[in-house]
Amino acid sequence: MSELCLTLLCPPALEEQLLDLLLMLSEATVFTSAPVAAHGLAFGRLNASEQVLGRALATQVQVLLAVADKAAVLQAVQTQFAGTGLRYWLTPVAEAGAIV
Repeated sequence: MSELCLTLLCPPALEEQLLDLLLMLSEATVFTSAPVAAHGLAFGRLNASEQVLGRALATQVQVLLAVADKAAVLQAVQTQFAGTGLRYWLTPVAEAGAIV
């Protein structure tokens, strides 16, 4: 099965809403989330500290999914997060599995 890694970058205020959506999607069986520093974009106004540092706080979510499920997952995310500035990109997964 051919797999993709969908990376989503969202403002921390949307993190729980995004994770809740992914938990509801049967296509998103494995995903991770982590706080990151986002450079080159801002989710609204940067606070004084972010302006000085040149980066915004964000949450990065990575979802493993089958190529066949890409459209359904992206549609669900785009529907729920329209107008929020949430960013995403897709990369192919060369290999994935479990170490047992």
